[in-house]
Amino acid sequence: MIDRDNHEKALVTLMLEGDERAFDIFVDEYYPRLYRFAFKRMGNDAEASLEVVQGTFEKVLPKLAVFRGEAALFTWMCSFCRFEIAAYWRKRAKIQPEVELCEDHPAVQAALESLAAAGDGPSEMYERKELAGLVRTALDHLPPRYGNALEWKYLKGKTVRQIAVRLGLSPKAAESLLGRARSAFRDGFSELVGGWTS
Repeated sequence: MIDRDNHEKALVTLMLEGDERAFDIFVDEYYPRLYRFAFKRMGNDAEASLEVVQGTFEKVLPKLAVFRGEAALFTWMCSFCRFEIAAYWRKRAKIQPEVELCEDHPAVQAALESLAAAGDGPSEMYERKELAGLVRTALDHLPPRYGNALEWKYLKGKTVRQIAVRLGLSPKAAESLLGRARSAFRDGFSELVGGWTS
């Protein structure tokens, strides 16, 4: 398995050298994660989230030369994203909405319907929203290829072959990666759910 720090530093170095493939990998790995990060902080507004993420990338790219790897690249990018979110609300002279603890993304809710075996009361609806947030949190903290592959497969309905093409892998290698991603997600999600239910 590739060491995260070395992967991130190598990726940044290649981008600074003008490597277009490295830039494509960077966008594929970090754009979906940053969007998920922004989405809940933008009151689940998809259009505003896209605007904020675009602004974040515009700020991050010229600053890549100062990335030293003291924090994870995603964490470093989130600091820029937080600034963009605050600027978005200031620019519109609006008060930033209170952020719910969990997202209410329709695709995530649909994926979680099977978890709510019975009942449609307020308690069950609240639990589904909480679980939706935990799913997104677990996806965000997986290695980028794992989180993105799972999102493409289970939330966006992409086939293994389509995922393989996006990742530059053979279908067999993509299936193997999905298996490892599912296992990592299961472990992380179990920890989150354990902490939440306690």
